[in-house]
Amino acid sequence: MKLSENWLREWVNPDFDVQVIAEKLTQAGLEVDSVSPVAGDFSGVLVGQVKSVVAHPDADKLRVCEVDVAGDALLHIVCGASNVREGLKIPVAVVGAVLPGDFKIKKAKLRGEPSFGMLCSAKELGLAESSDGLMELPADAPVGSDIRDYLALNDFTIEVDLTPNRSDCLGVAGIARELGVISRTNLTPVTIDEIAATVQTTFPVSVEAKQACPNYIGRVIENINPDAKTPLWMQEKLRRSGLRSLSAVVDITNYVMLELGQPMHAFDLQKLQQSIIVRFAKTDEKLALLDGQQVEIAEQTLVIADASGPLALAGVMGGEASAVDDKTTSLFLEAAFFTPDAIAGQARSYGLHTDSSHRFERGVDPQLAQQAMQRATQLILEIAGGQAGPLTVVREESALPETPQILLRANRIKRVLGIEIEAAEVEEQLTRLGLEVTQVREGWLVIVPSFRFDITIEVDLIEELGRLYGYDRLPQTRPKISVLPGAISEQQLAAERLQNLLVDRGYFEAITYSFVDPAMQQHFADSEAEPIKLANPISADLSVMRHSLWPGLVQAMVYNLNRQHDRIRLFEVGRVFRGELADIDQYLCIGGLVYGDVNPEQWSEKNRKVDFYDVKADVEALLALGNGKVEFRAETHPALHPGQSARIYQNDKPVGWMGALHPKLNKPLGFTGKAYVFELALTVCLQSAIPTFTALSRYPAIRRDLALVVDNSIVAVEIEHCLKGIESDILKSIQLFDVYSGDGVELGKKSIAVAFHLQHGERTMTDDEVDALMLQITNKLQSELGAVVRT
Repeated sequence: MKLSENWLREWVNPDFDVQVIAEKLTQAGLEVDSVSPVAGDFSGVLVGQVKSVVAHPDADKLRVCEVDVAGDALLHIVCGASNVREGLKIPVAVVGAVLPGDFKIKKAKLRGEPSFGMLCSAKELGLAESSDGLMELPADAPVGSDIRDYLALNDFTIEVDLTPNRSDCLGVAGIARELGVISRTNLTPVTIDEIAATVQTTFPVSVEAKQACPNYIGRVIENINPDAKTPLWMQEKLRRSGLRSLSAVVDITNYVMLELGQPMHAFDLQKLQQSIIVRFAKTDEKLALLDGQQVEIAEQTLVIADASGPLALAGVMGGEASAVDDKTTSLFLEAAFFTPDAIAGQARSYGLHTDSSHRFERGVDPQLAQQAMQRATQLILEIAGGQAGPLTVVREESALPETPQILLRANRIKRVLGIEIEAAEVEEQLTRLGLEVTQVREGWLVIVPSFRFDITIEVDLIEELGRLYGYDRLPQTRPKISVLPGAISEQQLAAERLQNLLVDRGYFEAITYSFVDPAMQQHFADSEAEPIKLANPISADLSVMRHSLWPGLVQAMVYNLNRQHDRIRLFEVGRVFRGELADIDQYLCIGGLVYGDVNPEQWSEKNRKVDFYDVKADVEALLALGNGKVEFRAETHPALHPGQSARIYQNDKPVGWMGALHPKLNKPLGFTGKAYVFELALTVCLQSAIPTFTALSRYPAIRRDLALVVDNSIVAVEIEHCLKGIESDILKSIQLFDVYSGDGVELGKKSIAVAFHLQHGERTMTDDEVDALMLQITNKLQSELGAVVRT
């Protein structure tokens, strides 16, 4: 919202300068973005009148003018503006004047003709970004007066950045009301009289969409002067609020919108057919808007129509066909209340954002339309003449917002704000805000006016008192809370422990969207279950909920590869979503991705690419913190390489996957090389084993090694499973330390070297019991796995 300081002071005039006003408004929650002069820095510019104009003897495009500035003699000035003419009143920069940009006016000769000053355009005075000719002043402008005084240019534009809930301040009246409360200064609002009808002409109005438009007011105004000009004072107020002057009627509707906060629209009555109808659009309707854009109207759009079809997008923009132009002599003036739900998003759906939609989307006072209609009628009759007809009012009381009554408790104010506010001050502040306050035993009963629909509950009133008291004055106190003992278990790890572990192993944490591209999701789907689709996706490539963390991590990898990062280690902790829209299951997972070299570039040893077992080591480090036996079983996943994938089990329950991405994904995902991924259920990783102490044996330990020849199909975990059934009080651990195939080993076989660590806790072992155990181990491996001891 932009407005000038002078306009604001017409409504409320506190004893503050403009900078203090800006500070006070900001402290009260109406943040002032900027305070800037309404005109450039210039001096020595007077109101002048052109007395005569003759052609320049040596230049076709120049004119020699005699100009009266109420001095001792007429000024001889050469001018090239196309609109210069006898009798015109314009700004004149006399010799010695200084224009914006420190441009000094001196006596000069233009093509041989002396010139004692300069006739100015609005752009040259810093009043506009562009101009087509000289700035024309009204006929009653006093010749010789300083233009700064005449136009009141010693003024500032205040730009206020309002939060969406404070649409009551999208008008001078609203901001003045706030400033009046802050400064404890009484308002001097404009006088708005009820305009009696002088003709009985009406135009029928029918509101079909009563819930979307519960209050619609229209009025016919006949016999206006189509040549009426907008007064300079109104043009300046509009300019200082960021709007340019268009025509008298349009300027008046814009002026009322800026003054009171109520958008309005004027139709050319002669262009309307039969009646005004407020309804939702029908199939295949189109409308040419005032900005020249042709739009196809969606069916959920609220429109103002007549018998011929849509005339305007309600609360957004009018149509070109029914617009007021320089031949209009009869108007149908409209002021309405459109509910925010009916207007929200409509303008954006057509690529528009207007002053009207900005207000209606946030909410306009539902009771303001009639006051705005009287104000606009008053201004039209004063400026353009004409006769006003009676008001046509279509109102659906049941659809209008209810006026809330709120009990404000005195003790609640102290509890929330931490301060005591005198009862008299509470009543004064709330009354100045326009609220109706009645004192009751507990505090006050407050009736909220229609323009403050952001106040609905008691704490909203307390917030109003707090901001007016001053946020900077509120005491800084810490809240008092009771700490309840929690059920903290030694078996529960913090997720940060896992995150720190991966960071220590060279990973970087990534945070990706929970929404993914359906095509990307399909690449990683491990079942035929349909993805969960979003009802209102951000975009088409973020339209389904992710089944896995891998799509986001792969996209992050490709993004980094495209920016010359060739060694990538990423992990993420996040939720994945499975099931149907009506019954969604959410799982916390931890996933990772590795690509490129094992180590950063260095000199001490030859580097190599990361492989399956490097990533397996990282996963084992994560699961080593947990509780239970972990196994990696060779199984297939649609997104993983068939020969380099494993499903991860803990205590025989599946808890995740790991492996190399399938080569078939390289091309569609846009990368080359081999990437490895893993994903685990986070809840499993966070379950830790409680450490227990076993007394250390003082007796000697023995290590026995066996080289076992087995089929190539036998894996190490099968040897471990085979030896689980051996009951012995001296077998402490088993460790595989070598795998060999080649010379000396039969084709189709391999040699696995296993170390057995033996020790008794209470005595020294004998050779006989060790030999007996090793024989038992050998026989069991031979009988169950066909293993033969290699000699």
